[in-house]
Amino acid sequence: MHPYARTKSETVFHAVNAVLLVVVSLAFLIPFLMVLSTSFVSEAESARRGAFILVPQTFDLSAYKLIFSKSSALLGAYQVTLFRVAVGTTLNLVVTAMLAYGLAKRTLPGRNGIVTFIFVTMIFSGGLVPSFMLIDAMGLRNSVWVLVLPGLVSAWNMFIMRTFFLNIPPELEESAVVDGANAFTILWRIILPVSLPSFATIGLFYAVGHWNAWFDAAIYIDDQAKMPVQMVMRNILLSGLMAQSDMPHDQLVEALPPPQTLKSAVIIVCTLPIVVVYPFIQKYFVKGAMIGSVKG
Repeated sequence: MHPYARTKSETVFHAVNAVLLVVVSLAFLIPFLMVLSTSFVSEAESARRGAFILVPQTFDLSAYKLIFSKSSALLGAYQVTLFRVAVGTTLNLVVTAMLAYGLAKRTLPGRNGIVTFIFVTMIFSGGLVPSFMLIDAMGLRNSVWVLVLPGLVSAWNMFIMRTFFLNIPPELEESAVVDGANAFTILWRIILPVSLPSFATIGLFYAVGHWNAWFDAAIYIDDQAKMPVQMVMRNILLSGLMAQSDMPHDQLVEALPPPQTLKSAVIIVCTLPIVVVYPFIQKYFVKGAMIGSVKG
């Protein structure tokens, strides 16, 4: 018998495991494909075949033309969301890295007290009303910065990055100190290059959080021009139709796409960027999550 040959029980286990993985994958994939297909359904086909269609007979782009028209509110919301993701994630990583690096120093005076204080914020918060009063007093209401600055640091992400920094051999920093490097040089020239998996993991957490967030905009922003894409998508999904003021003039006399087609197109437009980006950083995400969450 070959030493690496599978036993009968192992063969059955792998077969059952493969079947379960296929079933679970289809359970996630089919709804996404159905939403994608429905976004191309025309008014006539929707009336004939129903709301959700897995394989449309013809591909109608009217919903996407309406979404990407120059006067559509979704384009402006996309700009706000891209600003929030790009600027917010960058500032999140910079501040989180600096805080985590400082708290990873065992010689830092009062380190345990600072760590305890940050940990308490994960359990208790001031509440919605005090937060609203604070944001209003700081003059951040109706500003795109209110989508970035209040959540500049996540305590959970900081602890993950701090644990990663604690696993880095201290000899790397000691050799840099001997060469005359200061703390900032060590962080950006020594620690950062060996911490890319951790940065990719935390960056993904922050970016997805910024992309999906809508509640803070609903609370702090009244100006429709400063709404992020998720807030606009929420309004569209709740109403089923775009306001006529958001439609181009030459389409006012034309029939709108079916409500389900428009909703599906908005979901695809708002979801696809994250789905496309994730595979490129998946290897860093898996490695960073494992190393940053377990102290060796």
